[in-house]
Amino acid sequence: MEVFSVVSFIACFLTILYVVVVLAFVRGWYRLSNFIPGLKEGRTAVSIIVAARNEENNISKTLDDLLAQNYDKRLTEIIFIDDHSTDGTAEIIRSYSELGVKLIVLNEDKALNSYKKKAIQTAIGQANGKLIITTDADCRMGPRWLQTIVSFYEEKQYKMISSPVTFFEEKNFFEKAQSLEFLYLIGLGASTIGNKMPSTCNGANLAYEKEAFYEVGGFKGIDDLASGDDELLLHKIAARFENNIGFLKNEDAIVFTHAKSTLKEFIQQRKRWASKSTRYKNKSIIVLGVCIWAFNLTILINIGAGLFIGFYLRLALVQLLAKMFIEFIFLQGITGFARKKKLLILLPVLNILHIIYIIYIGIAGNSGKYNWKDRMVK
Repeated sequence: MEVFSVVSFIACFLTILYVVVVLAFVRGWYRLSNFIPGLKEGRTAVSIIVAARNEENNISKTLDDLLAQNYDKRLTEIIFIDDHSTDGTAEIIRSYSELGVKLIVLNEDKALNSYKKKAIQTAIGQANGKLIITTDADCRMGPRWLQTIVSFYEEKQYKMISSPVTFFEEKNFFEKAQSLEFLYLIGLGASTIGNKMPSTCNGANLAYEKEAFYEVGGFKGIDDLASGDDELLLHKIAARFENNIGFLKNEDAIVFTHAKSTLKEFIQQRKRWASKSTRYKNKSIIVLGVCIWAFNLTILINIGAGLFIGFYLRLALVQLLAKMFIEFIFLQGITGFARKKKLLILLPVLNILHIIYIIYIGIAGNSGKYNWKDRMVK
């Protein structure tokens, strides 16, 4: 019984901690003001960099969106890097060469664990822009996307700018559930920037000064890890430039992408994202992540114990209600910003599934290998 008493105490402590942490996220989100671009035209030379591998089904739409930007074409450079595609990706990119799209073909003869970082670094080495903007080859964006980012950069002069990414065209419950969970992650990253403690961002919509990239040594020190071209670079720039990081809270700055269509693809993606945590320099982020993982674990333990002792089932219910309530408060603002408030109806069901998912990914994402772009990496 003493063991169960200790578990109960830990569960109560972690529940209170989780509520406090998410309240801090709420505060960080609302500290970010909605950005309203000025009327003057941008003057910053920009290089948009896109690493692509086997994206022949999506890449034309991304290319068309980038070419449709209302920013000065004389200040815009679009660079695609073909990462050893085995389909028609490179040929499609080449067909846009007369429109000014540049193609770099990555031709590495030795195996790497981080082809994407190699691709981005190679492109930055050939880029002419002062401001580097990365996105993915399956993303979509509106015509004011680039102008909004440049306007924000010229007004705020941040060394790095994280901008929002959301899923779109969700077809079923699985994809809608991913969409809500992904909004939580985007909101988390935005809120930590709002609290001047940047922890996460998404490389599908990320901008940083070329000089800042080189001043922190680029991807040196993190180039052996397959993932982390966004978050780990964020940590390096935040450490070097005293958190001179901004989050662009503006609808025109949103980049859209699709949720994973199968559970297998989803698990592989999340394992890749979780693998970055092993390289965090800021130990407080690691400790917080472990505490959140342990909080979810105690809910599962209490549910199991509750099958035999009613008290623990009631304790698990209190934990679940606290988790659901505080996440609802947090997601209200984020789903409102993304115009996806209808997804909140999924929160009760998603909460149960999310507990199992967090526990599994916390272990699987920090051990072993995973499949990414038809490659086994670690």
